Amino acid sequence: MSKHSYPLFVAIDGPAGSGKSSVSRAVARRLGYGYLDTGAAYRALAWLVIDQEVDPENSAAVSAMLPTFDYTIGTEPDAYFVRVGESDVTDAIREPQISAAVSAIARVPAVRTHLTELFRNIARAVPQPGVVVEGRDITTVVAPEAEVRILLTATEEARMARRSAEISTQSAHTVAEQLRSRDRADSQVVEFMSAADGVTTVDSTHLDFDQTIDAVVEVINTARNSHD
Repeated sequence: MSKHSYPLFVAIDGPAGSGKSSVSRAVARRLGYGYLDTGAAYRALAWLVIDQEVDPENSAAVSAMLPTFDYTIGTEPDAYFVRVGESDVTDAIREPQISAAVSAIARVPAVRTHLTELFRNIARAVPQPGVVVEGRDITTVVAPEAEVRILLTATEEARMARRSAEISTQSAHTVAEQLRSRDRADSQVVEFMSAADGVTTVDSTHLDFDQTIDAVVEVINTARNSHD
């Protein structure tokens, strides 16, 4: 019997465009771990807010939706889905109007408290021996006690280049402005560009995708060996 009653918790934080979603999923796939994208819950709530024609800036109205927020997410790296009630919103939550509403919703303290508890419950319930949980606040607020905590970062230039490659439908200027806007909005809520005590920084500025995965897996294996 493993000494862990819950899965090994790997928390990965980092700014927009740092590659944390794709890297986290690939790391989970390689290690046979579950994968939890926490940002999807904020996006799903934003989708519901817009769907119900609630003003995202109205924090009281947004908070009032939390008790009936029926949220499901796939934690298998290769079977990812997001549902709100019976609606599959996997693709819908990536739409620009959702992205525009997310920061306002994430600033609501009741939302962050509610979703933080939701994330902890989902992560504990995965059937795999470990779970890679990625998103903002993960290493400091959601899982400060996680066995492995990583800040995945890169220079603004590198992050913009990657985001531009992902979003071919928008100009580089538009992508740059959106990324800077996200950084500004996020910095009002979380301190995400510097690692807290006990958090390992992986700077992927000069690493390709596979090298970044290798670097993260190495951090996990080192921490896992020290816990055994």
